[in-house]
Amino acid sequence: MIITSAFDSGNIEVIQADSPSNIRLAIRKDHMSDFQQWFHFRLSGVAETPCKLVIENAGDSAYPEGWPDYQARASYDRETWFQIPTSYANGKLTFEIEPDQDSVWFAYFAPYSMERHADLIAEAAQSPLVKTHVLGHTLDGQAMDLIELGHGPEGRKKVWLIARQHPGETMAEWWMEGALDVLLDPDNPVAAKLLQKAHFYIVPNMCPDGSKRGHLRTNAAGVNLNRAWAEPDMETSPEVYLVRQKMLETGVDIHMDVHGDEALPVNFLAGYETIPNLDPAHYQKFLDFEESLCRISPDFQRERGYGKGEANSSDLKKCTDWTAHQFKALAMTLEMPFKDNDLLPNPDEGWSPTRAIALGRSCMSAVLEAVERG
Repeated sequence: MIITSAFDSGNIEVIQADSPSNIRLAIRKDHMSDFQQWFHFRLSGVAETPCKLVIENAGDSAYPEGWPDYQARASYDRETWFQIPTSYANGKLTFEIEPDQDSVWFAYFAPYSMERHADLIAEAAQSPLVKTHVLGHTLDGQAMDLIELGHGPEGRKKVWLIARQHPGETMAEWWMEGALDVLLDPDNPVAAKLLQKAHFYIVPNMCPDGSKRGHLRTNAAGVNLNRAWAEPDMETSPEVYLVRQKMLETGVDIHMDVHGDEALPVNFLAGYETIPNLDPAHYQKFLDFEESLCRISPDFQRERGYGKGEANSSDLKKCTDWTAHQFKALAMTLEMPFKDNDLLPNPDEGWSPTRAIALGRSCMSAVLEAVERG
């Protein structure tokens, strides 16, 4: 029996593994940070053997409220991920499986590797509508990739889409695949109409270093990028610094920052009601977008979410708040679940890459309505 996490986005520590029925594990903290929740590892040599795995430090994770009703994901081929029986009690996360094959992979959510990210950039670059840019490099020397999409007359809306500020929220980059499926399809009428009226700037992965290191929430310096937008720097948050500089160069009319939420089993948006001197007409654009997405996608709702913050309480460290305030943009944070989606549950897979991709497609229809509203 072998347990390893020595691969892209791997994360686990072995406390004890004296038999398949007694595997005790711990999640490794993000580097230079106390955040922990993401896990991804491989168990080998246990075909047709009942296995019981216990993550001993689950109660010390960043969001322990994310564990009740959560089901761990497993895969034999690293393409199809399925839920397995999981329970949480006394600060410990326990899951059991009798593998059909010699090797099985486990993860907090279906991983999105840096190799797949490279394939995504390369595939997008084949479109004659696309320019790909490397804005600069991360602390680990990885490229900060930007996909620029659309050619046409000046004056079109500037639409920014970014994902994975928190690297463990891999559903966000699966969502990007759906958005790009629409935008790069020459036969898609939504794309045709959008590209007449909008110019896209897309960052599929805001935190490559955290993604590769197997972090939940931070970059190589232990920085939560979604709290760095007020004053980023190249020493601790180059990812935000580089993207922010490009935004200041291009301007922003519509902005989507795509995330995952550990606790809430629904898809929802968070807005910018807390920014200084909020104009009601400006905020109405956000409410209109919520209404559009509710109508377009049965996977989306607006009854459950984070709730509204107090007026003028934002310190503008968060991306959505900074972007909405800086540009008077329609800005939003889209949250997807690590658990299943209560609106339309899938007992086999839960919320999944396929569902995230579908929501990405639906969001492009909502963006089109927002662009047409002006």
